[in-house]
Amino acid sequence: MVDAAAKVDMPRPKITERAAADRGGWGMLGVAVALIVAGAAAALGGVAAGGVAAVAAGVVVGSLLALAGLVVSAGLTPVAPGEARVLQLLGRYKGTVRDDGLRWVNPLTERRKVSTRIRNHETGLAKVNDLDGNPIEISAVVVWQVADTARAVFEVDDFVEFVAFQTEAAVRHIAGSFPYDAHDRTSLRDNADEITGQLSDELAQRVASAGVKIVESRITGLAYAPEIAQAMLRRQQAGAVVAARQRIVEGAVGMVQLALDRLDEENVVDLDEERKAAMVSNLLVVLCADRDAQPVLNTGSLYQ
Repeated sequence: MVDAAAKVDMPRPKITERAAADRGGWGMLGVAVALIVAGAAAALGGVAAGGVAAVAAGVVVGSLLALAGLVVSAGLTPVAPGEARVLQLLGRYKGTVRDDGLRWVNPLTERRKVSTRIRNHETGLAKVNDLDGNPIEISAVVVWQVADTARAVFEVDDFVEFVAFQTEAAVRHIAGSFPYDAHDRTSLRDNADEITGQLSDELAQRVASAGVKIVESRITGLAYAPEIAQAMLRRQQAGAVVAARQRIVEGAVGMVQLALDRLDEENVVDLDEERKAAMVSNLLVVLCADRDAQPVLNTGSLYQ
């Protein structure tokens, strides 16, 4: 089998996903609420105490407590199943949160949502030339998901668009590396499992630097281009007729040989070479013809 999935020279990733320093969010939510309530109580207590100094102290303390509560609450981050949060602080990657539920992280970090769900991408119907130079139309569907969120966010500008373009490139390369139809070598039509296996391998190499894992790929559409479809159909039909005739002739020759051998063994009739040749001719005509033979009754002797 021809290995068309040649090694793709993609840039080596410079970053790898790691777990972020997060914690459960419900406890921190309680802390934030407690600080805000304490701040409000401190402010009200200062006002109730009377006096400028008491009011000022109550307002200042209450404001600081409420502000601290707001800062703590800013770190609360809800994470849905099938999603992750990529954390970045002052331009530096600080880890990824994958645990779903209410989580708490450093309030100063920037949090970017990344879907880790399984996705489908279907290419459009691409018109390319196969290995023999015949124009064909091909399309494929790719099942993929983000495996490394850090690479998906920082190694490429848009990992969804990156997967789409690399899929298109891989499909075109695979389509141009094999003939559409061939009896003596790997072809797109007759070796679908092998072709899709090589397509998945090449895609995996192309998108690995973006942190994407290929789950499966399948060719969904494959046909000759309309301008040569009729001619190729006639060629396929002619090839099928020739192959069928070849099998018929091989079988007929074996049957004629068997008939002659049995006649000799049983001493049914003694045929000279000329009559034997006539018998072989008649048997081949009967066995190889595409119509039923019409029987001819011999009312004379063997030689008339």
